[in-house]
Amino acid sequence: MSRSLIIIGGGAAGFFCAVNAARLCPGLQTTIVEKSSKLLSKVRISGGGRCNVTHACYAVEELIRKYPRGSNFLRKSFHNFSVRDTIQWFGERGVPLKTESDGRIFPVTDRSQSIIDCLLQEADRYHVKVELDKEARRIETGHPALNEVRTPAEETTSFGQEIKPTHQSGPREEARQERFRVAFSPSGSHQADFVCIATGGYPKSSMFAWLTELGHTVEPPVPSLFTFNMPGHPVTGLTGISVPDAQVKVAGTKLIQRGPLLITHWGMSGPSVLRLSAWAARELSVCGYRFTATVNWIPEYNENTLREKLKEIRSDLGPQKAGGRNVFGLPGRLWEFLLSQSGIDVNTRWAELSAVAQNKLVRNLISQDFPVQGKTTFKEEFVTAGGVRLQEIDPHTMQSKKIQGLYLAGEVMDVDGITGGFNFQHAWTSGYLAAKAIAREAGCMANHQG
Repeated sequence: MSRSLIIIGGGAAGFFCAVNAARLCPGLQTTIVEKSSKLLSKVRISGGGRCNVTHACYAVEELIRKYPRGSNFLRKSFHNFSVRDTIQWFGERGVPLKTESDGRIFPVTDRSQSIIDCLLQEADRYHVKVELDKEARRIETGHPALNEVRTPAEETTSFGQEIKPTHQSGPREEARQERFRVAFSPSGSHQADFVCIATGGYPKSSMFAWLTELGHTVEPPVPSLFTFNMPGHPVTGLTGISVPDAQVKVAGTKLIQRGPLLITHWGMSGPSVLRLSAWAARELSVCGYRFTATVNWIPEYNENTLREKLKEIRSDLGPQKAGGRNVFGLPGRLWEFLLSQSGIDVNTRWAELSAVAQNKLVRNLISQDFPVQGKTTFKEEFVTAGGVRLQEIDPHTMQSKKIQGLYLAGEVMDVDGITGGFNFQHAWTSGYLAAKAIAREAGCMANHQG
């Protein structure tokens, strides 16, 4: 008797689950259901339209440090499908990838369409059915299961890595397998033996309510990866200026990140800000995104070393004007801004700099405060912190420990990474492991290669 799989969500995780499940189990009737008219929308816009597929972070212990939430869970998952496996998977399907100097990995074509075309071709090749403009409204369980729960012996993934047997996963032992009925809007329903939820993590997603009804616990979803809004602050007059190395901190906390910073017409962005927004996602949500960001424009200095440097500058460059020479290598307009904020005229000679003005300059260079009043999503790349509690998911298979046959992939879980391809790597990993487990439970050969 043929088995059927419904994947709810046509994004990266959902598609990767679908095409791999259909490939590993040719008799499996696989259907992707997407509520919008677009597939793989985040893939399309990622990396400025180039698709930041993953990141050249090959050691698992290093890789998991890029995830503010879910690192212990991912330690187990990434051992079963890693960054190298992602590169191999796309390469074997005619999409070679390249690594850039900052570690981000893109298709050689520099076009996200190459990734989209690859996934669509795989879906067509393995007869994956896709239904658009069809919103899942409810998942019902309790329909008779086709077979009893299987507890296979240890086996390996197609990449030769160990995948643990599901019967060793604690609470997973008590999970029940049922046939599912998925109801859609405005009408209609499908029955399936397996369901994979890959809807993403948008906070308003009704999927979280369904999952709660099914017995899961959901960590409250909040935005991650966003820029800082500073309406009316004079720094926004420096729009377009970037600093290669700055340190940004949430004042009054230990939350701090270092890296490139970009000044925008609404405030601040760039890798340092985006990484900080990820690590501080919950704290900043609680304060309504109203807080103080403290910036060190020259993080190679602290207060003591900076005072020594200024003493040296006043001695060596005393007759020269403070605004005439940018002694710290900062962009010219930013340097003039910092002088102005410190009450120093650009024509003031270094030797004439007062103690009060010097103290202000020290403070503004290494700990300048900026009031933040709100956030802006980074280039529509919406990422969510929160989702289904990881203790309720098997990290080797992505199967629910509450209901056998129900799988989760991607951001619907309480996992999120910083910018740089890390969220896509989690999508590929979770989608693949769910597909592998589904194919096995459907009775197909677990050691299928390719």
